[in-house]
Amino acid sequence: MNVLTFDSQEKFNEAGANIITSLVQTNPHAVLGLATGGTPVGIYEQIVKDYKRGLVSFRGITSFNLDEYVGLPSNHSESYRTYMQEHLFDHVDLQPEQTHIPNGNAPDPEAECRSYDELIERVGPIDLQLLGIGHNGHIGFNEPAHALLRGTHIVELAEETRKANARFFDQPAQVPRQAITMGVGTILQAKMIVLAVRGADKAEIVHRALIGPITTECPASLLQTHPHLVVLLDEAAGKQVKGLFK
Repeated sequence: MNVLTFDSQEKFNEAGANIITSLVQTNPHAVLGLATGGTPVGIYEQIVKDYKRGLVSFRGITSFNLDEYVGLPSNHSESYRTYMQEHLFDHVDLQPEQTHIPNGNAPDPEAECRSYDELIERVGPIDLQLLGIGHNGHIGFNEPAHALLRGTHIVELAEETRKANARFFDQPAQVPRQAITMGVGTILQAKMIVLAVRGADKAEIVHRALIGPITTECPASLLQTHPHLVVLLDEAAGKQVKGLFK
């Protein structure tokens, strides 16, 4: 585990972007696992800057997103397809047919989950998986539970997760109750995982994930078992683990 802490958001974003663009430069046919949420926005903005400067091309890259809400049209303002188009896909040369996000409106959701796993298996493994972490320790939408599923599946979103995402919707009741998410087993099969976390409100869960016991009650703690995990923290998120990693 390589834990890096940054004293500015600019340095944080540059570090995250550099890890991704360096991989793409050395492996122009890499498979990327991508995340949504507030934390990756600055990383994606830096990637777009690097692309516009001619430093990197995504033409041969394939991407798989972690998750998507169930029941939101793909063009809904808060769908993760819309998020990815606005923050990354519309600004680089990643080919549309090479960008994959679970279909939250599939007529047969279970079949969609199987199809997503089969596509990852056929194209992958994922070379680099970008992750954030929820306040309850979820990764993707893998919520705390007595047992976690390996493959892509439909999940009932925890009320804590829905409350955290309510800020993106006009009313809390509009937050979907279900999502399709990549499973923990698939996430852990990625050759490299980059966990990016910001903010003092995440300091406690960062400590639990990186220092606490490995338990399905904190899904992010399973990342401790990964052989190539890079953790990017701003100073606020890293305050409870400061000095514990060299």
